[in-house]
Amino acid sequence: MEIIRGFFAICIGVSLLLYNSSNVEGRYHFHKPKNKSSNNIGSPVSPPPDDTPDPQNPIAPSSPSNPPSIPSDPYPNDPGNTSSGCIFNVMDYGAVGDGSTDDTDAFRQAWKEACGVESGVILAPSGHSFMITSTIFTGPCKPGLVFQVDGYLMPPDGPDCWPEKDSTKQWLVFYRLDGMTFTGKGTIEGNGEKWWDLPCKPHRGPNGSTSKGPCDSPALIRFFMSSNLAVSGLRIQNSPQFHMKFDGCEGVLIEKLSISSPKLSPNTDGIHIENTKAVGIYDSSISNGDDCISIGTGCSNVDIDGLTCGPSHGISIGSLGVHNSQACVRNITVRNSVIKESDNGLRIKTWQGGTGCVSDINFENIQMENVRNCMNIDQYYCLSKACLNETSAVYVTGVTYRNIKGTYDVRTPPIHFACSDTVACTDIILSEVELLPEEGELMDDPFCWNAYGTQETVTIPPINCLREGQPESQGEVSSVGC
Repeated sequence: MEIIRGFFAICIGVSLLLYNSSNVEGRYHFHKPKNKSSNNIGSPVSPPPDDTPDPQNPIAPSSPSNPPSIPSDPYPNDPGNTSSGCIFNVMDYGAVGDGSTDDTDAFRQAWKEACGVESGVILAPSGHSFMITSTIFTGPCKPGLVFQVDGYLMPPDGPDCWPEKDSTKQWLVFYRLDGMTFTGKGTIEGNGEKWWDLPCKPHRGPNGSTSKGPCDSPALIRFFMSSNLAVSGLRIQNSPQFHMKFDGCEGVLIEKLSISSPKLSPNTDGIHIENTKAVGIYDSSISNGDDCISIGTGCSNVDIDGLTCGPSHGISIGSLGVHNSQACVRNITVRNSVIKESDNGLRIKTWQGGTGCVSDINFENIQMENVRNCMNIDQYYCLSKACLNETSAVYVTGVTYRNIKGTYDVRTPPIHFACSDTVACTDIILSEVELLPEEGELMDDPFCWNAYGTQETVTIPPINCLREGQPESQGEVSSVGC
């Protein structure tokens, strides 16, 4: 499949220092790209506000009037210039790096000093394994801060080793930062196996049953209330829960990441974003026990290109509208990507009773390899059989599937559009959709319920259930605040 990459026009800059061996090779910055697609371009991002919410209990930020653009790929400038920043090697602050000694204080001291200088680099060097406990690395810091992991970095080994005073909901938190880079050629090892095997986890009991007891498991890496971030090059694996989360952030570049955990590891989403705007995720590989990428409420202007996803639960927008809440998601693009050996492909999932809107969603040039539920809109999402029918729903409109090809697992139909009884899905566009059985024959036809749209080309398998035009009547559509 031919890969066509575009670049968003940008108006924000992020400095990226890359350390190689013992020398800083020079400053990298984001350049103005060529020809990018139709994502909205906004003004540079301002630093986080002066009021200081609690990172343990995040509050969604208000939407900016001018959302930032997505950073493009970095390129070298003035190679060999070592005078622009200082390297703060954690070994110089007492880190042992033997994989069992607690090196938390060394990292905190290195962070404190690097944060106070322009273009400071916190370095966890290769050849060492650093164990640190749950830590919040707080800004604001001087411009150009780099956190570089070239060795191994890991949390304590399981819940029995977790300090009682530490949060069991998160491990590394980066808070109130602007213009930070998280990079390196090393590995972030989550030591997640003992968390996955807690009796409360779904796979531990027969038929998905669980045992009562504490069930919190830490997300591995979390960026909170931060802007103009770059994450690149790292291997992140075996997280107790989500591998990487972005909450309340603006302007995020993620590229060349490798994220992995076993197929049956519970709730190990690769990248989760919520209340986050202007995100680019490029040329990365994710295999795990849940969604490769999950997109929650409050997200807009997200561009995903060159992703290899699976085995996993695919790429999900949602779930949205839980507990009758309002959810707003818009302008999401996924293209030039592969989804393989996954329980879902491209999924939008909402709870009944929610309000808000999901709009301007584009899936383009996606290769499916033995995937169940390749194209799925589910507005009846529920984790139990106790969910009651409700009339309000998150409105889903403007979803395009273009050049979606490959093979599907015949245990379920490859196309499933189950929309609300009262708030129909509208403006669904299908073009060059060709999905064939991986083996065997399709037992059920594609399914649609209250779904309206257009087939620009003949779809394989045929999807005769998609209604043309617009619904004659539409239930109350609440998009206030979206």
